[in-house]
Amino acid sequence: MSLRLPILANYASQLYITIVGIVLVPTYVRYMGAEAYGLVAFFAMLQAFFGMLDLGLTPTIGRETARFHGGALSPLLYRQLFRAISLIFCAIAVLGGGALLCMSDIVASRWLNVTHIDKNAVINAVQIMSVCVALRWMGGLYRGAITGAERLILMSGFNVFIATLRFVAVLGSMAAFSYTPKVFFIHQLVVALTELLLLYLINLRMLPSKRSLDGAIGWSIKPVLPIVKFAMTITFTSSVWVLVTQTDKLILSGILPLADYGFFTMAVMIASGVTVISAPITASIWPRMSKLAAEANDTGLLKLYRQSTQLVAVAAIPTTVVLVCFASPVLLAWTGSAEIAAKASTSLQLYALGNGVMAFAAFPYYLQFAKGDLKLHLIGNVIFVITLIPGLIWATTRFGMNGAGWAWLLANSGYFVLWVPRIHRRFAAKDFNFRWVFEDILPILVLPLTFVLLAKYVLPLPSGRIELSLLIALISALTLAAGIVSSPPMRAKLTRGRFIKTA
Repeated sequence: MSLRLPILANYASQLYITIVGIVLVPTYVRYMGAEAYGLVAFFAMLQAFFGMLDLGLTPTIGRETARFHGGALSPLLYRQLFRAISLIFCAIAVLGGGALLCMSDIVASRWLNVTHIDKNAVINAVQIMSVCVALRWMGGLYRGAITGAERLILMSGFNVFIATLRFVAVLGSMAAFSYTPKVFFIHQLVVALTELLLLYLINLRMLPSKRSLDGAIGWSIKPVLPIVKFAMTITFTSSVWVLVTQTDKLILSGILPLADYGFFTMAVMIASGVTVISAPITASIWPRMSKLAAEANDTGLLKLYRQSTQLVAVAAIPTTVVLVCFASPVLLAWTGSAEIAAKASTSLQLYALGNGVMAFAAFPYYLQFAKGDLKLHLIGNVIFVITLIPGLIWATTRFGMNGAGWAWLLANSGYFVLWVPRIHRRFAAKDFNFRWVFEDILPILVLPLTFVLLAKYVLPLPSGRIELSLLIALISALTLAAGIVSSPPMRAKLTRGRFIKTA
């Protein structure tokens, strides 16, 4: 079955969510103030850190759902596993959310550098955040199951709906009441409750009916025990991922004034466009890769792996080079603020380049995940975190947001150059990494980079914000076209009207 429609649906939803989220940020800053937006950025960071309590269960339930649909699990065993994981999720949501709630006074008073917002308003905002992050994290269980079932078009539509409620409808709530953090976070709480309820109902319809079972589901967590080792490996790697992507934000939230912290997160948000644009591809392939691995179809698995790399290269490389070469104009066009462009442009360049490297450095994880063997991924992440975290702490405390950007870029580059080849030798072939880099990635870099450099040094930048935005959009579109032209397989696929089709 072709993955074209799921990938296109994922792209459409991710594009909408990204555009809405990015476009509306300057509006939030304008009406709420830069300091209040700093609270919004802190909220996003809290959600990411709460993911460390996942225990590897979200990707695990996704993988087990894919295996169930591939015939590797019986309906009864799958229902028992789903209920056991649900119980664990509920317990952690209560404990984790409660802990954050109890710490709200300390966070508001001793950590955040607040200047203008009333202390009690900050405490109330942090309290509401605590409940929101627990509810949204609980929804990860159901999202994992839906994705594992390859209901990707349904998930894409749902994500668009929830993003509209979170990012767009909140402006209506604030216009009706007041542009304050309290109104903003109360609205997010209502959306989080709605999201969790709808995800629960969707999953309820997807589960095997009780009439089809040959036994009682029960309330035991024993079904989880056989996959504990795999789940705990995912736990560690997920925790590492949260640490390496959020430690800089955590440190800077306690160092920078809350307004400057908001500027920093705006730069990181734009840079995340590199990973966002490749996420629909990876979200679409890992259930299929797990299914191919369960069928022992290694030829189809590696073929899908390389095809997906081509798609990611065509999407991520043009985005990266545009953000790196036009960082300041992009920020100026987006926010209309010369202050933000001056303060955050270097961070945008460093994080965009680091994310571009990471888009490919993270690829071998999907291969290992599909195989159910994460030993090398575990070792690599241990080395990665031992290297990155101390360097990140030192660079961030000494050089601020730019130091964090350099640490991120160097760590990802080292992982890509030194560790990814070893993973490919273990799971593919000795010469696989060379062919993967020089046939699937680098050929797509040359033409987009050349085009963007010529545009940077030849084209004059207009002074008007609208004209500048149109010029950047045109350069981005032509750079993407250059990336497509640079990939013969992509040209052939587009000519035939299909993207990925597995054997």
